[in-house]
Amino acid sequence: MKVITFGEIMLRLTPSQIGGKLKTASELTVSYAGSESNVASSLAEFGHDAHFVTKLPGNELGQGAVRSLHSYGVNTSDILFADGRIGTYFIEAGKSIRPSQIVYDRRDSVFSSIDPGEFAWEKILEGASWLFVSGITAVLSEHCAYELIKVTSMARKMNVGVAFDMNYRRSLWKSRTHAARIFDQVLPYTDVLLGNAGVLTDVYDMKFSGSTDEEITVDAMQKAHSQFGVTQSSFTIRKHHSASENSLQAVYFDGTSPFSSKEYNVEIMDRLGTGDAFAAAFIHGLANQWDNQKIIEFAAAAFALKHTILCDQNTSTEAEIMSIADGNTHGHIIR
Repeated sequence: MKVITFGEIMLRLTPSQIGGKLKTASELTVSYAGSESNVASSLAEFGHDAHFVTKLPGNELGQGAVRSLHSYGVNTSDILFADGRIGTYFIEAGKSIRPSQIVYDRRDSVFSSIDPGEFAWEKILEGASWLFVSGITAVLSEHCAYELIKVTSMARKMNVGVAFDMNYRRSLWKSRTHAARIFDQVLPYTDVLLGNAGVLTDVYDMKFSGSTDEEITVDAMQKAHSQFGVTQSSFTIRKHHSASENSLQAVYFDGTSPFSSKEYNVEIMDRLGTGDAFAAAFIHGLANQWDNQKIIEFAAAAFALKHTILCDQNTSTEAEIMSIADGNTHGHIIR
């Protein structure tokens, strides 16, 4: 399967000392990541023809990002280069009662300055089965929002499935109504909506009913189906016990019936990129035409397993994820 992802890949900087704080760090570990590039790298790991489309500075940092993508088998032939800076984010990993923190430094990045018409979308989307995009792209600039709407519209015209992860980032948006105005122009072209019930509340102030998180999530998906006309949705459920321990689950609504995964209790190594692992695994299940229960069990297992892996990329194979989905969660040594 050929899949296109479009968004910004950034320089990720993390205190090298485990448990270190940003304001006292003397060494930072360097990697490259972004929601859409994370999905591309995971899909490439699953054996798909994954293409990542973005714009990067034509310097060593831009080349470092491309080198990172190549290491995961991602096709970078449609990446554009120009003078400017790469978007950057700093991560302070939480522990126990101390929450993780992210500091963004991405204003005026090369990607945020893309011009209308720079990307030949009809050519890029040719032969693709899926396009994955996220709401993060829309907040970076007016041009980015325009391009997001344009590519999803083009995908619909070309019969390319659109998977849209709202990925609402409160610290980047001026207001939720601003986000809603743009998302309203992407949702009509969306075939699969990804996210969680909380995002719909944050952006659209939607209220849901239910006595459990699972019931609330199902109600959210059904209301999204009714309000936005999105045929399919796949949401994650997260229960916070601490910054180090979460309980995780997922639900798939196919337009008619909900399908819920088993629940996982995980000790967290790195929470970043977990939703992207979920998205990629879900798209992989659709591509393989698995039954609905198998799709959501696989996606939930990928979501859970990624919490145990450092950095944003999910480097687990299909077999490793399927083993978790099959119940092999005790962590016994494989010899």
